[in-house]
Amino acid sequence: MAEIYIGFEFKVQPLQPGTEILIAELGYAGFESFVETETGVTAYIQKEEWNDAILDDIYILGSDEFEISYTFEDIEQTNWNEEWEKNFNPIIVDDVCSVRAPFHPKPETAYDIIIEPKMSFGTGHHETTHMMIQHILKNDFKEKSVLDMGCGTGVLAILAEMKGAKPIDAIDYDNWCYLNSLENVERNNCEHITVLEGDASLLNTQKYDTIIANINRNILLNDMGAYAKCLNANGTLFLSGFYVDDIPAIQEECNKHGLTYVERLEKNKWVALKFVN
Repeated sequence: MAEIYIGFEFKVQPLQPGTEILIAELGYAGFESFVETETGVTAYIQKEEWNDAILDDIYILGSDEFEISYTFEDIEQTNWNEEWEKNFNPIIVDDVCSVRAPFHPKPETAYDIIIEPKMSFGTGHHETTHMMIQHILKNDFKEKSVLDMGCGTGVLAILAEMKGAKPIDAIDYDNWCYLNSLENVERNNCEHITVLEGDASLLNTQKYDTIIANINRNILLNDMGAYAKCLNANGTLFLSGFYVDDIPAIQEECNKHGLTYVERLEKNKWVALKFVN
């Protein structure tokens, strides 16, 4: 049976920074996907994750500085493609990498990634995916073994292969993401990516030159030890899925496992960090 999502249509005044703050708070509360609109944002959460009190913790809804109204409805997962086709515009990162759907025309970029995002996170539109693409673009991946943890659509693993990485493991615990990554890997004619369904418990004796993990703060903190054990000497770890305020906690946990901070990218209070061991 297809999973049921609840879609919330929020109208926000003033639009900014109201929409940005709302998305950040909804993300912490468990909402998975967001599509910004001309009047605010549409946010999606799995129905099984929903409870009647979940919006009580969204402080901006009670703020006198913003006027926010919303409607909501149950959405079958199979309708997600239609939603994305209406809202998914191609993006180009640093004039080098494009991320687009099959129905978009091919741009003149060095790297052209074609994805059908469905319900998976990772179209390149979100700040964290955008910054992780930037990290991959400016770092050496040739002949590097790579782990893409929480791969979503597989977009980061696909770009890593385009930059010469092999072999690559792409892992996600969500069945929808797993199936979507398989499709996108095939769609982009990748030959060195193995897609796996699961979490960090799958990591045992494998070793990687580079690990990419765009998940969320709590999972990263919980699984950092597993990442560190899997990282080869002089390996690189790229982390995103959290905010500027989360950096101290992330950095402290990395330091515990012998990982040294190198660099950060920041976009709308989201960050993507680079560590080495």
